[in-house]
Amino acid sequence: MKLAVFAPASCPRAIASAALVLALAGCAAPQVVSLQQQWPQTLAPAARIDGVPFYPQDDYQCGPAALAMIAAAAGVQVQPEQLVGQVYLPARQGSLQLEMLAAGRGLGLVTHRIRPDLEALLQEVAAGNPVIVLQNLSFQFAPVWHYAVAIGFDRGSNTILLHSGRTEKMEMSLHAFERTWERSGRWAMLAMAPDRLPAGADASAYAASIAALERSSPAAARKAYAAALNRWPADPVLQLGAGNTAYAQGDLRSAVQAYRKLVATHPGIADGWNNLAQALLEQGQSREAMAAIGKAVALGGPRLDSYRQLQQQIQAKR
Repeated sequence: MKLAVFAPASCPRAIASAALVLALAGCAAPQVVSLQQQWPQTLAPAARIDGVPFYPQDDYQCGPAALAMIAAAAGVQVQPEQLVGQVYLPARQGSLQLEMLAAGRGLGLVTHRIRPDLEALLQEVAAGNPVIVLQNLSFQFAPVWHYAVAIGFDRGSNTILLHSGRTEKMEMSLHAFERTWERSGRWAMLAMAPDRLPAGADASAYAASIAALERSSPAAARKAYAAALNRWPADPVLQLGAGNTAYAQGDLRSAVQAYRKLVATHPGIADGWNNLAQALLEQGQSREAMAAIGKAVALGGPRLDSYRQLQQQIQAKR
């Protein structure tokens, strides 16, 4: 999806008016209709997340405010003005999605895009995870981009509850919400504490989100890998990440344990054997390291040259 730039409505009246226009238009929203016809048994009929702070949004700065809200819910206290330099782009009068994701990682949180469907969004809210959503409150030819935080919903009243603009706990018709959300490509993100997991993520997608955090905060990523492995203990990317973050922190013993689990469950992954060999070598176990690197070289792949270089280093130590 092409990254969108928002120019948010800066007052609750403008936001409410946009919602009212959509509601009066009488356009049914297909995902809402589908959900109402067959509500998933695993989804509560109503939910509300209490304790998510509300920060009124200054003109064009709903991105920093929305991110500060869900960061606080994840246990990281930060004020919107502290995030303006990381998220807000003055020339664009708004925040791009990539900046939102990166700024959340800078706070030590796992930022994760959820699947672009309404059921996935409501499942996260029902699990107690506030969600940043990107809406277009106008039309495609004259977009009014806006970030809000979803904190509740009610099937009976067919509404979603948002911290939005300058309005705390704003109720919006699910039909109107779906239309405004659909115009952003149904973009939505979480910012999770490392020891928590999303309700609906799959292993590979969430592993990629943790890997992105690894670059800025290996310690937080290590906690996130540990939490994710409790749900998906045999996922190779998570196993490799657990080893890599332990290695980055100088915990060779834990790194070796993680790499051993990886190659035991996925013996065809050459990088696992290579990394195991490196960690074993640094522990002074050159004989075992030579056996491990031999497996990596035999498997080959795009990093074969680096495997051979490590093999030569180990040979020189023996």
